[in-house]
Amino acid sequence: MKFSTKAIHVGQEADPATGATIVPIYQTSTYTQDEVGIHKGFDYSRTINPTRLALERQLASLEGGDFACAFASGMAATDAVMKLLQPDEHVVVSDDLYGGTFRLFSRVLERYGIEFTYVDMANLDAVRDAVRPNTRLFWIETPTNPLLKLTDIAAICSLRAHGSVVVVDNTFASPYFQQPLALGADIVVHSTTKYIGGHSDVVGGVAITSNRELFDALKFHQNAIGGVPGPHDAWLTMRGAKTLAVRMREHAHNAQIVADFLAGRDDVERVIYPGLTTHPQHELAKRQMSGFGGMVSFVLRGSADRTMAFAKDLRYFSLAESLGGVESLICHPARMTHGSIPKEERERRGVDDRLLRLSVGIEDAGDLVDDLRRALDATRVLAATTTP
Repeated sequence: MKFSTKAIHVGQEADPATGATIVPIYQTSTYTQDEVGIHKGFDYSRTINPTRLALERQLASLEGGDFACAFASGMAATDAVMKLLQPDEHVVVSDDLYGGTFRLFSRVLERYGIEFTYVDMANLDAVRDAVRPNTRLFWIETPTNPLLKLTDIAAICSLRAHGSVVVVDNTFASPYFQQPLALGADIVVHSTTKYIGGHSDVVGGVAITSNRELFDALKFHQNAIGGVPGPHDAWLTMRGAKTLAVRMREHAHNAQIVADFLAGRDDVERVIYPGLTTHPQHELAKRQMSGFGGMVSFVLRGSADRTMAFAKDLRYFSLAESLGGVESLICHPARMTHGSIPKEERERRGVDDRLLRLSVGIEDAGDLVDDLRRALDATRVLAATTTP
């Protein structure tokens, strides 16, 4: 069964009670039992819900995994994965990563004795040097947020010692363009809020694996902590995922056009997109991914004032948090998605006040380019101003 067919059919058989073609929203907290302990497989909706179960089956199939646990947010999924660790265990982490993940690691989990080392995972020697005897987990974002660095997943997996786990946040690529489990990863995490949901109308997360022991641990924490999506959220996410393939193709098509346009402007200092031959890991992107995705980051020539004026002046790119919806968004990472990272650390990693991040939607590509051109031209007078 191919990807698009899985998205529409796995976990979504006709309802046995009514024949309903679409999985119903089982808006119930509890289930009537025939006798104590004798029921139809459902007892309480924090533990299991038919709508959520259908979503989990669907998403596991899209990542080529056997098991999935859905959560109320991507951060809840991340937290559940990190609950696999014990105090005094060590994690090697991509140095460029989502600000919320950094906040969880540095301001929450470090308080419980978990140790983190941040490295440029594009540098395999740096990763190797960061490994300790107590290294239990590798946390990879690829492409990273917001600098779109790539990590060779298979190469990192080759460094995995017995008992350690490789986790890939696959949110930016989506399961349509990248399959980390097939490359050797143990767990894949998504913020399903983004491309999987795809319509900016629901928040969610998922952790997917083919390892039964890891799944049992994740499932235990899903139930024990209770950070689960409600049935309507699960249903919305499942509906969004049905069109993931067609949307991702259009996102990538438009993003390539936008990246090429920006790269051709003399008032744009730098464009970061894996589909550009100027991307330092373009060849890895071609080898590891089946498409380059819908995210483009760039730096304008001029001051931070120009950056802010440009972001505000766009018509079709909404200035907003998040990404992966059908509508185009623009984000200022330093003050928005990555504001929780200390300024000095942020800037050391390359996330400064002149960096912008686009989530390129599926509107007409010509309209998007015209919008960017108009805002660039309108702010061009500030391109000569170089004060930070």
